[in-house]
Amino acid sequence: MRIVYHLGAHCTDDERLVRCLWKNRESLSRQGIIVPAPTRYRTLLRDTAVTLKGRAASRDTQAVVLDQIMDEDRADRLILSWENFLSYPQWVIRSNRLYPAAAERIRAFTQIFPEIEAEFHLAIRNLASFLPALMSRLPGRSYDEVMGGAEPRTLSWFRLIEEVRTLNPEANLTIWCDEDTPLIWPEVLDAVSGHAPGTQLAETEDLLAEIMSAEGLDRMRAYLRGNPPSSVMQRRRIVSAFLDKFALTDQVDMELDLPGWDDEMVATLTENYHIDIAKIRATPGVTFLSA
Repeated sequence: MRIVYHLGAHCTDDERLVRCLWKNRESLSRQGIIVPAPTRYRTLLRDTAVTLKGRAASRDTQAVVLDQIMDEDRADRLILSWENFLSYPQWVIRSNRLYPAAAERIRAFTQIFPEIEAEFHLAIRNLASFLPALMSRLPGRSYDEVMGGAEPRTLSWFRLIEEVRTLNPEANLTIWCDEDTPLIWPEVLDAVSGHAPGTQLAETEDLLAEIMSAEGLDRMRAYLRGNPPSSVMQRRRIVSAFLDKFALTDQVDMELDLPGWDDEMVATLTENYHIDIAKIRATPGVTFLSA
């Protein structure tokens, strides 16, 4: 069995992935892919990791935890998703770092099932939009409280991945950019679920329905039915073309109004993001999904 952790990050998924896989749980289960209800494992895994304090769980403990998560006797893949696996939103930024506890958290989760291979999946996002979105998740907290004294230009997704790899050199990491998700959504679902080639998942258009007009989505569906794409790249070009014409700008655009921010700040954060992406792509042990 392999355990698959979808880690978020915050402000990149809003539960879309686990909702989609949950809707397809019956067909996936026939392939040995188990998608348990999130209520069965989120608090359980957090509390178990805290109790273990970094120690490896005994086989008895592993059996008890698995018994609470799944009803099946066996599975090829067990899909677990929670944006708070690495941190609650208020602790995302500390000590001038993004998710400073991430490496230790991942280590702790692997110790719950030390004999079972694990995968970790994470979407990253340009800090120029990630930080405003994170602020919106924490009403009542000031910018200084959310940032914890950090300078935005010093925050780095690559540093996060580097820390995770250093403490967890055997961890399998799959990373993608949240900005690319509308174009690579089928590939994201495939990477996380590991379903067999040719599997048709139902209700996979929740994200596009949020950022594209109903008319545009209907027209795109009709076009795809009449002109089935012959490749992944062709499908991406079709989706991109319909988004260019029918995107809901109020859902795509974001107000970047934070203290001390200006166009130069946004440009610098965007440049840093592109540098981080290039470094992450070249990191051993990382699979990068790109558009």
